Amino acid sequence: MSAYLTPILLLIGSNIFMTFAWYGHLKYKAAPLIAVIAISWLIALPEYLLQVPANRMGHAVYSAVQLKTIQEIITLCVFVGFSVFYLGEAIRWNHLLGFALIIAAAFLIFMD
Repeated sequence: MSAYLTPILLLIGSNIFMTFAWYGHLKYKAAPLIAVIAISWLIALPEYLLQVPANRMGHAVYSAVQLKTIQEIITLCVFVGFSVFYLGEAIRWNHLLGFALIIAAAFLIFMD
């Protein structure tokens, strides 16, 4: 796989785990907080197993700022899907406009 693509794919996988670790418990509000924390930590371990190599490999071809920007854009995309399909929450026009502005900012970061 490409040195440019591999870190992105790893970051996508990492962000899927991260999103479930951070927000998955919102569907289970009756669960005890300590159990939710423990399960979130267990879900976060695979996230780190993907995130650390993604950043290590990615830094060979991207700057740290570019890596962080890629990660944030991926996070937004994963979160939108998670919010709609898992939590059943609607994404409104103002959310999309806000995300578009963040993507415009990312475009500026990648300009050299």
